[in-house]
Amino acid sequence: MNNSELIKELKGKKILFACFPADGHFNPLTGLAVYLQDLGCDVRWYTSSKYAGKLKEIGIPHLPMKAALDVSDVENAFPERKEIKGIVAKLRFDITNVFVLRGPEYYADLLQIYSTVFPFELLIADCAFTGIPFVKDLMRTPVVSIGVFPLSETSKDLPPSGLGITPSYNVAGKIKQSLLRKAADLILFKKPNKVMHNLLDRYYIPHNKESVFDMGVKKSDIFLQSGTPGFEYYRSDISHNIRFIGALLPFSLCRPGKSWFDKRMTDYKKIVIVTQGTVETDIEKILVPTLEAFKNTDTLVIATTGGNGTKELQKRFPEPNLIISDFIPFSEILPYADVYITNGGYGGVMLGIENKVPMLVAGIHEGKNEINARIGYFKLGINLGKESPKPAAIRKGFNKIISDPSYKRNVEKLAKEFGAYNPNKLCAYYAAGLLQHTVPDELFTEAI
Repeated sequence: MNNSELIKELKGKKILFACFPADGHFNPLTGLAVYLQDLGCDVRWYTSSKYAGKLKEIGIPHLPMKAALDVSDVENAFPERKEIKGIVAKLRFDITNVFVLRGPEYYADLLQIYSTVFPFELLIADCAFTGIPFVKDLMRTPVVSIGVFPLSETSKDLPPSGLGITPSYNVAGKIKQSLLRKAADLILFKKPNKVMHNLLDRYYIPHNKESVFDMGVKKSDIFLQSGTPGFEYYRSDISHNIRFIGALLPFSLCRPGKSWFDKRMTDYKKIVIVTQGTVETDIEKILVPTLEAFKNTDTLVIATTGGNGTKELQKRFPEPNLIISDFIPFSEILPYADVYITNGGYGGVMLGIENKVPMLVAGIHEGKNEINARIGYFKLGINLGKESPKPAAIRKGFNKIISDPSYKRNVEKLAKEFGAYNPNKLCAYYAAGLLQHTVPDELFTEAI
């Protein structure tokens, strides 16, 4: 059976999507869900009611969370989180409370869905959805995990995941990384690991006391990583069930009429696009420093706010070289950008790479330290390593990227690698293979 014939076998299959309720976990899977539905699959989606409107818009039936605590607004769900200081302490809290402890609740909902509404044959979930072990081991249903952020699997070649530390492959570096991994397991992430292991024991789910960073890989039948090997650290011990699929991007509805355009785009030789996503509401972190850095200069700045403080920023920064808007379609403006300034959301970074734009990144929390570390490591841009950079640091980073053509060359090379993948078709191929028990053991890294 060839690839196309295998994919056709998906027609009529009942596929349930599930995700941790956050934009960066939901949005990347939307394109795949629509693609599978177009193939003739019966596709439905279990997640927070926050996404009911988006799911209706793309024509995917929504199955809401009932037993599970809705953590789509983390600050409201856990008011005490605001008082937690430090990257590691906040990460430890989030892993335990926001992710691990929700697993049994997801399981209760999925059992109810399976028995009364939708007896799904396959679960496709983002890698942070902690219901995965329950579905695979207790419901005996095949699971495809989607890596929507950098691969977090533990490796003997790398430092521990979650800390944003870049790897060293010499002897001294490997010794240091080994010690750091032990410290992470025994000290930094001891509590979330223990909580997870106790939960799995309570439900008689077998495990080998893997780290929380490994369970998504170990408990999935197949793990499909958004991105390509060129944007991931080398691992000599990568798990056999991991496949790279290229940049998995959100579904985009065709917009009628003309594409977005502003005449000022032709008046300036240098263009910067800046965003801090839709989740980060503090405009002082990246938007304000960037606008301060470039106001009244020969560089055009296009800032998208995601609806946070737009009018305030427009009033505060009336300079003619600054465009400030709630939303501008990135796919239409990134091809014109010289530098992309962002806090490092994985989907936005994937889009930046696809459009061959060097990046200036500043973000630490919610896993952005790992994403931004890779941008610096692979020299796709400059990682400022801060949550709130100063205007001077932004100007300096921008000037360095503009004056050094190697950043542009590196992004163009990786964009070419991205272009060798057909993400939705690859996902469909692997999903069909899993259901037909014909998925190859080797890494499949070519477009089909």
